[in-house]
Amino acid sequence: MTMPAVMKNLRIPLIGSPLFIISTPELVTAQCKAGVVGSFPALNAREKDGQSLDEWLTRIKDDLARYDDANPDRPSAPFAVNQIVHKSNTRLERDVELCVKHKVPVWITSLGAQKWVYDAAHSCGAVVLHDVINDRFAHKAIEKGADGLIAVAAGAGGHAGAQSPLALIQEIREWFDGPLFLSGAIAKGDSILAALAMGADGGYAGTAFIATEEANAVPGYKQMITEHGASDIVYSNLFTGVWGNYLKPSIAAAGMDPDALEMSDPSKMSFAENREKPKSWKEIWGSGQGIGAVKSTVTTAQLVDRLEAEFIAAQERLNATLAAR
Repeated sequence: MTMPAVMKNLRIPLIGSPLFIISTPELVTAQCKAGVVGSFPALNAREKDGQSLDEWLTRIKDDLARYDDANPDRPSAPFAVNQIVHKSNTRLERDVELCVKHKVPVWITSLGAQKWVYDAAHSCGAVVLHDVINDRFAHKAIEKGADGLIAVAAGAGGHAGAQSPLALIQEIREWFDGPLFLSGAIAKGDSILAALAMGADGGYAGTAFIATEEANAVPGYKQMITEHGASDIVYSNLFTGVWGNYLKPSIAAAGMDPDALEMSDPSKMSFAENREKPKSWKEIWGSGQGIGAVKSTVTTAQLVDRLEAEFIAAQERLNATLAAR
């Protein structure tokens, strides 16, 4: 195992992925208290809505410190902040400075690998994981100073790659022995164990956390997650310029045919804070292919309990199978 030292105390080897709009301090601290890494995109702290990244980081740190004082035998897991390293993110430099100021323990970088960002993270002792959709991007990130990788394979919610997790993990592990997490339909404890068997250090799950009480998602979104399965997901680059997975029923509800979507011009992709989607896209909802395992809206603690129980049961089944061979 190559799990970073700061993440050694996890109940199960899992990172709750940063979810646009949905991940807030309430969800992040609930994930950390439940024993998995909680994370959020820095851009979720939207200043035009009166929110501040500085205030969010203070809230998260203070809440987890109080929890740890009250639970010394079962301290919280570390939290992570996702930085969009893309030219349209005009907040990046300032947000990086705030993460250094607050000594955020885990950084997740996306849509660009920049040495100065990694240097800033290392200046405060942070571990940096960069998400990639193929082996070429993985090489670039490590060459520029990332400590580890998140392999975003086919089936992941939101922005996702098209490669099989089997192929993606295999190619990365041929040359990289550092921290590696797998994203792509991770919605059961069984899938986390499968990620370990393939050579990853843990899973990276987002969609299952959308259907939790702490998630900042509208009730209709949570309900749609619980009522559909993998066949109800469509892969498209129309909505942001980057390929990703979305719920077909939400696309149909917006008046579009999910089976006949146009392709977007990637040059128009933007992640600036004031980015506005066309009105018809307001309720186009991202989702991974693992939603068949999500049957109801629960608390984050209950979800992690389920994942841990499934993870242990899967280990026992595997051990029994190997013993019988």
